[in-house]
Amino acid sequence: MADLRFDGRVAIVTGAGHGLGRCYALELAARGAKVVVNDRADLADTSGEARIEPDVRTVTDTGGAAATASADVVAAEIRARGGTALAAHADISTEEGAGALVEAALDTFDRVDVVVNNAGFLRDRAFANMTVAEWDAVLDVHLRGTFLVSRAAFGHLREHGYGRIVNTTSPTGLFGNFGQSNYAAAKMGIVGLTKTLAIEGDRYDITANAVAPLAYTRMSSETLSAEDAARLAPERVVPTVVWLAHEHCETSGEIYAAGGGRVARVFVAEGPGADLGDATVEDVRDRWPDINAERPYDIPRSRAEQTRDLLEGPP
Repeated sequence: MADLRFDGRVAIVTGAGHGLGRCYALELAARGAKVVVNDRADLADTSGEARIEPDVRTVTDTGGAAATASADVVAAEIRARGGTALAAHADISTEEGAGALVEAALDTFDRVDVVVNNAGFLRDRAFANMTVAEWDAVLDVHLRGTFLVSRAAFGHLREHGYGRIVNTTSPTGLFGNFGQSNYAAAKMGIVGLTKTLAIEGDRYDITANAVAPLAYTRMSSETLSAEDAARLAPERVVPTVVWLAHEHCETSGEIYAAGGGRVARVFVAEGPGADLGDATVEDVRDRWPDINAERPYDIPRSRAEQTRDLLEGPP
């Protein structure tokens, strides 16, 4: 079969100055896409990499010059390989920055086809010690940033009847993790946003999916052993993201865990439950094992579908 190409397509990749985002940008460009490489100008890294300290993970700020260079270096690397790229340093956690990022793509390349929302960083702390500032900072970049960039691009994608949106969730958001309540909330919020974008984009050939990557980066180097580095190379996540970004991939509204060469669909399901009618608390207690049964399970494609199934069941 022919190689999957992106000739004529324009892709925006946020947090693309380092790590996973850089790998996505390089592969998309190698396959013919014109890539807008986004990384903030005032943070050393918004690509999901950060220094880890005992009770708090925080981005190491080495100044605007270093951060600006990261997007520029990746864009230059793409051009040196014969590709086409634009470096953009907008802050995607603000409405103005997200709008400017999409406008830069339109002004330079006259279109947007693919949005890979990858930018993010950590402010990890045990929940009892979590500050409002740490909570807000993480949700602003991960959840708000994903919303703002997607919204800025969505009207254009809808007008042209085509688009591929790939968002970034996390095993932490899907399953929880100590010390990451802010990150988990943001990442699970992205799942709900992704599923809703898939529903609203369906009639316009706009797909939206989420990937939960596991990769050995500077951020994870203190929680993963050095022996894991080769197996969990960021490059092993790239094929899944690039496939979800391709026009031949019509899958939408799904979540995929990717890392170490393994790719798996992750889904939210509803068990068979128990029909209790006008139940008392004691009825719920007595049927608790049935309520918690996992099989046979159902996977509703929307809230409307889940509600319909409920209403069509026994009264």
